[in-house]
Amino acid sequence: MVKPIFIANWKMNLTLKERVALAQQIKDDWGKNTDKEIVICPPFISLVQLAEIFKNSHIKLGAQDVFWEETGAYTGEISPLILKEIDCQYVIIGHSERRQYLAETDEMVNKKVAACLDNGLTPIICVGESLEQRQRNDSATVVHWQLNRALEGIELVDNEQLVIAYEPIWAIGTGRPIEPSDAQEILQVIRQTLIDHYPLTIVNNNIRLIYGGSVEPDNCADFSAVDYLAGFLVGGASLKRELFNQIVKLSFS
Repeated sequence: MVKPIFIANWKMNLTLKERVALAQQIKDDWGKNTDKEIVICPPFISLVQLAEIFKNSHIKLGAQDVFWEETGAYTGEISPLILKEIDCQYVIIGHSERRQYLAETDEMVNKKVAACLDNGLTPIICVGESLEQRQRNDSATVVHWQLNRALEGIELVDNEQLVIAYEPIWAIGTGRPIEPSDAQEILQVIRQTLIDHYPLTIVNNNIRLIYGGSVEPDNCADFSAVDYLAGFLVGGASLKRELFNQIVKLSFS
């Protein structure tokens, strides 16, 4: 079994001091743990501070986005080279909020995935349907399309890793997660799509499937029983030490 992964997406929350304090608490709680992988994704401005806090611990650092070029006149963007330089290991790509508010396209997601792999970073590729698409019974079609476009021309070699995060858009931050049985169905679609792209050994050993969307302590155990699921992308609950701790403790145990 692959090691379960818990990715905390802090989004645009907390002050600088609050982020430092929470990062130190998470390090105290999980910094010596080797059974479950913890990844913290703060806003860009806090990456350097948190890299220093997590040094010599088992907590990993992730970014909430990246640009697909290494250098150049791209005001406001961040280079994969810089992320690698500060010991960032993961990058969230294609989150529904960036697709919705910043017009991020499947083509842009694909370029960012390639840039991450070229620079030794592990992409966390987000896919998921809207409520309207779900009501039309298009969930599987939408997720299959998004993942196909994200992986177009992408090869995985040696120890390169991918994380695929299924996040039904209508469940993010709403307090109403998808039913585990429905998540199971979409994860099977994702897995089959991956098998269409890569050898089974790569799918089994180099790619982890995770769920995100109103993950809480009272539902994480049910999701942990879903086939092929290997972790969670946690939003609001990751901003509270006790809630995040409970999710990690209660899942995949």
